[in-house]
Amino acid sequence: MALADMVQAVFAPDGVLARADAQFQPREGQTAMAVAVARTMEEGGALVVEAGTGVGKTFSYLVPALLSGERVLLSTATKALQDQLYSRDLPRLARTLGLPVRMALLKGRASYLCLHHLERARQDAQAGQPGVARVLGKVETWAQSTTTGDLAELTGLDDRSPVIPLITSTRENCLGSQCPQFRECHVHRARREALAADIVVINHHLFFADVAVRESGMAELLPTVRVVVFDEAHRINETGVQFMGLQLSSGQLLDLGRDLLAVGLQHARGMADWLGLARAVEQAAQDLRLAAGEARGGVKLRWTGEYPDGVDGVAWRSALGRVAEACTQALDALDTVSEIAPDFVRLYERCKELLARLARFTREGSAEGVRWVDVGLQVRLVESPLDIAEVMRTRLLGAPPMPAADQDGWPEDPAAASPSAASRAWIFTSATLGDDEGLTWFTQRAGLQNARILRVASPFDYSRQAALYVPRNLPSPADPTHSAALAQWVGPAALQLGGRTLVLTTTLKALRTVGDALRSTVGGTGRLEVLMQGEWPKRRLMERFREGSDQGRRGCVLVASATFWEGFDVPGDALQLVVIDKLPFPPPGDPLVEARTQKIEDAGGSAFKSYALPEAAVALKQGAGRLIRHETDRGILVVGDKRLVTMGYGKRLLAALPPMRRLEAPEDFEEALRALTRTSTTDLPCP
Repeated sequence: MALADMVQAVFAPDGVLARADAQFQPREGQTAMAVAVARTMEEGGALVVEAGTGVGKTFSYLVPALLSGERVLLSTATKALQDQLYSRDLPRLARTLGLPVRMALLKGRASYLCLHHLERARQDAQAGQPGVARVLGKVETWAQSTTTGDLAELTGLDDRSPVIPLITSTRENCLGSQCPQFRECHVHRARREALAADIVVINHHLFFADVAVRESGMAELLPTVRVVVFDEAHRINETGVQFMGLQLSSGQLLDLGRDLLAVGLQHARGMADWLGLARAVEQAAQDLRLAAGEARGGVKLRWTGEYPDGVDGVAWRSALGRVAEACTQALDALDTVSEIAPDFVRLYERCKELLARLARFTREGSAEGVRWVDVGLQVRLVESPLDIAEVMRTRLLGAPPMPAADQDGWPEDPAAASPSAASRAWIFTSATLGDDEGLTWFTQRAGLQNARILRVASPFDYSRQAALYVPRNLPSPADPTHSAALAQWVGPAALQLGGRTLVLTTTLKALRTVGDALRSTVGGTGRLEVLMQGEWPKRRLMERFREGSDQGRRGCVLVASATFWEGFDVPGDALQLVVIDKLPFPPPGDPLVEARTQKIEDAGGSAFKSYALPEAAVALKQGAGRLIRHETDRGILVVGDKRLVTMGYGKRLLAALPPMRRLEAPEDFEEALRALTRTSTTDLPCP
């Protein structure tokens, strides 16, 4: 039986899924997507699927993946979905289908405990701090029992904890097979398990890290895989661009100085002036940061000439020279002790790599990319391509798979005929991939113009479940008072709902303004708790918001930006009002945005129509997607930007949104709000 027929039978009303779960309801869109995925797996090539919220796209690719018998690579944008696939969805579905499948979870280095660095952690200056020492003790206890070394097992460990760099490795400081702990290494073990598995769950960062530097273990894994699935595929371009470029940061230099001192004193005390060398590297890093200008967090400086805009050229060249001098001195010292310990060999390689990157940044930038400097607590020099289209076409979609590997990762038969590049199946799926039939926002940047396209609409009844309102009385988004006026407008609505409100802002400045204003008004009443992104870890914010007013606690208003526009899932009554402050056009001062805009304009196109407008449409669609997550959800989407209904381009943006009911007058909004506060809101439609 053909794979597509097998898949269709599984999703049928009397199929395996229906028999295993009484709550399973066959969905035409879910089945159509699953069949398309199955056919692509059989025939090879690329398939791009935009599957609206509620379609059930996860099962649409997991069922054919499991039934195909092929080795499959599943890549996600977030660790949360990665863990969900590996720990819940895959095992559950494999049991339902009765298939014995070997599964593996593979994350980046920063997700695993490094035993070698744990041994050295107590010698670090930070280890003496009470908070760090307490967490480090917890890690040391856990290290005795863990079999995976996955830091996700450690509940309460904040991703921002200063302990993380002390107990994990990076590509720069990992000793590889020369490490004395290599046989017990959790990263190495995870990679070995991945090579032996039928289905491997990874993330986009790991995938593109290997494409760029062949470091993540994917170099051995990818050639043995015939099916690759990217979920949350809308993120692959920006993720890939990060890794396809070149970076040099003051943080890397500070890490080098710290490791230089620690390793030197441990293995070769007295054989070089390790303290002086480390101080020279650290001072060079500080000089580079100072040369970039005042401490302006989050500022990106254009770099189209010899030095970045707004930077003193003499000071900049002098700072780069001091970095080169400090790294060269360290390199000379390390050359004399490299045979003493593997740590010295790795430090020597790091110095060479930093000097090579520095040399690249002293030459003229690439005409096909863009260069800039990030200025914050540290300074970061960046050179990046504009998209990943060329990489996808030449290094992935057109690259022939290698012969299969044995259990140790070596080719079983180097001369064996392996599947052609065309026979490999690539599946790209997300709830938001564009605002036109060809999904060109995604396909053009990913080099997928020849891919098969499928758009599957959400099964939700948006006209009954949700309403859209655009307040006409708010100031223009360009008006400095807009954020404060928005907060004043949101406050009464949030109070009426008892919280249940998510405010999404387009900038961090607006986030702080709106959050502070809401705290001084609704927060001051004692009836609501106002949560702000950045004050707690993201996971803790989401958990608190989902709790809402349960167990006598106050209801919540969450003000957030950036990552909360997507991947924030709050089904049920805990979220009933989503407010988007402004239309999310790309930031005009961003060097990458400017370079992409310039390229389109130089080719005679309209950057606004072909770049800015699609970007805004996709982002708006993602933000609106936070509102309705289940068939019984009800809510209101508010866009605090009247350009959506007054400007001609607003029609295209409105068309990108789910087909919600339109609320035209303030009275309509008030009535819809009252409907949400009545008893049994899940049984009442929005007026």
